[in-house]
Amino acid sequence: MVTLDRSKKIRFLVLGVLVLTAISCSQRQPPPPQSPTAPAPGANNTAPISAQQLARTYGLDSFDQVEAIRYTWNAQFPGVNISRSWVWEPKKNQVSFEGKDKNGKPVKVTYLRSQLNTQPANVKDEVDPAFVNDNYWLLFPFHAYWDKSATTTDQGTKQLPLGNGSGQLLAVKYPSEGGYTPGDTWDLYVGKDNRVEQMVYHRGGPKKPSLVSVTWEAYKKAGPLLISTDHNGNADGNTVRIFISDLAVKTTGSENWINAQ
Repeated sequence: MVTLDRSKKIRFLVLGVLVLTAISCSQRQPPPPQSPTAPAPGANNTAPISAQQLARTYGLDSFDQVEAIRYTWNAQFPGVNISRSWVWEPKKNQVSFEGKDKNGKPVKVTYLRSQLNTQPANVKDEVDPAFVNDNYWLLFPFHAYWDKSATTTDQGTKQLPLGNGSGQLLAVKYPSEGGYTPGDTWDLYVGKDNRVEQMVYHRGGPKKPSLVSVTWEAYKKAGPLLISTDHNGNADGNTVRIFISDLAVKTTGSENWINAQ
């Protein structure tokens, strides 16, 4: 299985003027699943949670059954409405894209990410960075586990950043060197069912947005995968919505798409 190395990627949000910039992408094999960390006693009887445990909630142990994922990534904030459609075949690391370029012209392309250097400039500089960004929105709980450069710590029960309630804070921090925005941190607020309820992104550098707070809601099952398809909140005080549509999965041994529901 081919995964995306987070230490050399975009920093999680492409929203027109709200850009988290990308750099070159590479691939590596994640280690085989291991037994979850045994629950440890603590205040309020809340067991620590690891990135691996979180990823397992979203279908990590069955990810090798996934032959292809189809989805459309949508972003809405004042004055901007973006949609990009993808098919990702993770075992081949083949990407198919349909959408528009930065000038609004239609683009349709299929390429192997292992041969990215042979692709036209628009694929290398625009399409592939957008793919990595959108794929992280789709599958961040997996990437938080796959990306061994990141440090993940359970910080206990904290108040939710949006609205009332509380969640178990799992902080995912990337190194202070490397990438365009080193030192980025993603705070994941996890509920009792081990699902992310909200997320806060803290940029490590001076570029904008510096702070993004969104919900994780509208959960759906797509084959063996659990996906949050709607994120609502704000980016540096501006209302933002990121949502996934047309979500479906093909699994090993079948040519049929399994629509999310």
